[in-house]
Amino acid sequence: MQENTDFICETPERLDKFLSTSLETTRNQILSLIKDGHVSVDEKTVTKTGLKLKPEQKVHIDFPAPVVTEPLTIDFDVDILYEDDDILVINKPKGLTVHPAPSVKEATLVDWLKHKDIRLSTISGEERHGIVHRLDKGTTGVMVVAKNNEAHEALSQQLQNRTMGRFYLAIIHVPLKEDIIIDKPIARNRTNRLKMAVVEDGKESKTQFTKLYPSIDEKTELITCKLFSGRTHQIRVHLESIGRGIMGDHLYGFKSKEDKINEIFLHAYILYFVHPTTGKTMEFVAPIDEGMKNYLNNNFDMEYINEATDSTNFSRHFTSI
Repeated sequence: MQENTDFICETPERLDKFLSTSLETTRNQILSLIKDGHVSVDEKTVTKTGLKLKPEQKVHIDFPAPVVTEPLTIDFDVDILYEDDDILVINKPKGLTVHPAPSVKEATLVDWLKHKDIRLSTISGEERHGIVHRLDKGTTGVMVVAKNNEAHEALSQQLQNRTMGRFYLAIIHVPLKEDIIIDKPIARNRTNRLKMAVVEDGKESKTQFTKLYPSIDEKTELITCKLFSGRTHQIRVHLESIGRGIMGDHLYGFKSKEDKINEIFLHAYILYFVHPTTGKTMEFVAPIDEGMKNYLNNNFDMEYINEATDSTNFSRHFTSI
């Protein structure tokens, strides 16, 4: 990368837009350069991204020195459920973070995608190449990745207008009293920054929960969940709001000496959307993680579980509310 670069503004324009066009790079990268003090206008450092430039003003960029880091070890693999020129559908394993962040030291899904030389969209910035939607680190299951910006924009639009849909499976402590829709706003927990919470002035959030089948001892239950919004930790927060918790979830769920499960039993089971190029409606089912499957085998009547989780008509569980 160049050590420094100068540009002259010819017409009135926002600083971030001017630099994004001049450097032919993403707006996220430009915002970082400005906010970190690497941009000056007429020899004065500026940090206001929306600064209005005047004709003939000189914009100088002093690029930061590249950070040299040790290459991350990619010692895992990810199951690919489907792939074509536009999209990649995967079954995310437990314990895998989706994209890099300052607090993440280990390799992420994005690192694995790049390691495999899979072409990815760039619309979400350098750290989130290809990522249309995410799953929590502990959550397993189906995700779609965009290989180009056109596919990314189309899938993101489907997320917003809900033509893309997701069904989850979860094993919870204490069975639900009845099928329920929880429509409660969510925001960052004001006393614990690691958590989200139901907050009056939070973002609109809606989840539908349906009972599937109780365990043999009737202390736990397999349920399914449908998202109508995509807030961080949404399923876990909404369950906590009615006194329920997912087994293995030690942030929102119940803590007890008996609960020695070291993984969260929350699985993104089914994902459906319209293919961004062909226009065909597609549906993908992610096989349940081995840990969750073993718990079901040991604690539930699998004849009923297999019937309840039959993916061929899974949407039937959400027609009764």
